[in-house]
Amino acid sequence: MKNIFITILLLALSFGVVAGESAHLQHANINPTDNESLQRGAKHFVTYCLGCHSIKHIRYQRMSLDFGIDDKKVLSEIAPQGATIYQQMHTAMNAHDSEKWFGIQPPDLSLVSRSRNADWLYSYLKSFYTDTKKPLGTNNLVFKDVGMPNVFWQLQGEQKALFKIIEGGKEEIEKLVVDIPGTLSEQEFDAMVNDLVNFLVYVGEPIKLERERMGKYVLFFLGMFLLIAYLLKKEYWKDVH
Repeated sequence: MKNIFITILLLALSFGVVAGESAHLQHANINPTDNESLQRGAKHFVTYCLGCHSIKHIRYQRMSLDFGIDDKKVLSEIAPQGATIYQQMHTAMNAHDSEKWFGIQPPDLSLVSRSRNADWLYSYLKSFYTDTKKPLGTNNLVFKDVGMPNVFWQLQGEQKALFKIIEGGKEEIEKLVVDIPGTLSEQEFDAMVNDLVNFLVYVGEPIKLERERMGKYVLFFLGMFLLIAYLLKKEYWKDVH
């Protein structure tokens, strides 16, 4: 009984944390059926993220099958040079160098969309701002003191934080504004990040669409089985009073 109570308490606390974070999150427009968005997102990941982060639970061939495109197109337009179609998405950075540069090995992102959620990822990737007090010169509004640099600074531009005074005379970030424009407009950058998050959500559960499709048949079967079981029960017990 005590263990059950502790489990319920931990779940309640975790939901509370999620709810607290969600109050400041922006909405990601995720569409797992948009294969073009997924292809763009995969290419963005390889270009900007694969240098540090792996996605070792998926292979390029799986993307080829799920996106409905030819293996050659995956290798020429998405995968890094020299990759094979059966290869997993491993980063080229070794653990020793990553720990030396960042203090820790960057995590594999295969399940990041499930440990977090799409809105959190979308907001996080858009919320880097200049902070000269940090070793990498940046901080993040969603993930304070994160050890990751802003890899999109050329695209998004450099943001600065505007502060407001709250109770007790403390400063709190009110909002972020673009200080130095990037190569993409705000709408173009939002679309780019959305495609990347859409891809990460797909990677977290590549079989989701198939599971949902099969689920309808499973529920139909269970419904039919329940009906048959009910009719059999009535037949067997009709003479029992």
